Amino acid sequence: MTEPTRIPAPAGVAPAAQYSHVVLGRGRFVAVSGQVALDEHGELVGEGDAEAQARQVFENLRRCLAAAGATFDDVVKLTYFVMDLADLPALRSARAEHIPDDRLPAASAVQVAGLVRPEFLMEVEAFAVLAE
Repeated sequence: MTEPTRIPAPAGVAPAAQYSHVVLGRGRFVAVSGQVALDEHGELVGEGDAEAQARQVFENLRRCLAAAGATFDDVVKLTYFVMDLADLPALRSARAEHIPDDRLPAASAVQVAGLVRPEFLMEVEAFAVLAE
């Protein structure tokens, strides 16, 4: 894939501070299911701790992307599902450890009433595009 094109603020749309409004690329599509804060043994990481859960979620995303031959450089879209919008800074901090500000993907954040298990504070899914 050629380098994804990121358009942080299309004409007539307010600039985005924490994501790109549009990201486009050409190649194979990779969808990564929503990741939660479980370690490789299926144990919860960071009960009640948004920062610890966010770091584990991004580590799981990294591993899933690697299994498809992808990296965070290939990610064009992230979707955040959070129990509490106050946890978004923890997710942004964990994201910043993997994705620099000049390579931000498109993103959506959704506050939800619940996730698959009550101890999960967040879930994040990713979409990437790889060279053919």
